[in-house]
Amino acid sequence: MLTAYLLPGVHVQDYWAALLVALLISVSNAVVRPILVLFTIPITILTLGLFLLVINALIILMVDYFVQGFNVDGFWWALAFSLILSVFNSLFSDITRERSS
Repeated sequence: MLTAYLLPGVHVQDYWAALLVALLISVSNAVVRPILVLFTIPITILTLGLFLLVINALIILMVDYFVQGFNVDGFWWALAFSLILSVFNSLFSDITRERSS
């Protein structure tokens, strides 16, 4: 919901749609993403890993296709969505990580 609030090209109808989007992105990242990464290893190496952002954007567009209350206006908005989502995930994992002394 926060990412959709920040980006004018991403629209979420309600909290149930946002919950379904989060669930489908999680499942897609667990199932579809490893297959896509495996098939795109050469281009990922050539782009020094930046092609992984394209894979994330394609997954977001795929979720957009399946969820009624979620709309992304195009590839570039999906790419921006994936960048912001990556930053949020990084910050959240850093906050929740236990500190070892």
